[in-house]
Amino acid sequence: MQYIVKRIQEADYGCEERPQGCGPLVLLCLRDEAGQELNLEVPDAELLAQDIEEGDWVFFDKDHKIYKEL
Repeated sequence: MQYIVKRIQEADYGCEERPQGCGPLVLLCLRDEAGQELNLEVPDAELLAQDIEEGDWVFFDKDHKIYKEL
């Protein structure tokens, strides 16, 4: 299934800090082809590596790794 990236924002850790050993996370707001919205926390490095930005279409493989639709 494909998703459009509606919004990317910094994850909110509240009064707690990021878990040790965990890189920066972002909150990814997605909308699927049927119009359902989904919010996920994903490593910022994954988005940077795939050059994923707001407005891009993305999909997830069987291991839940995110990829940009070309």
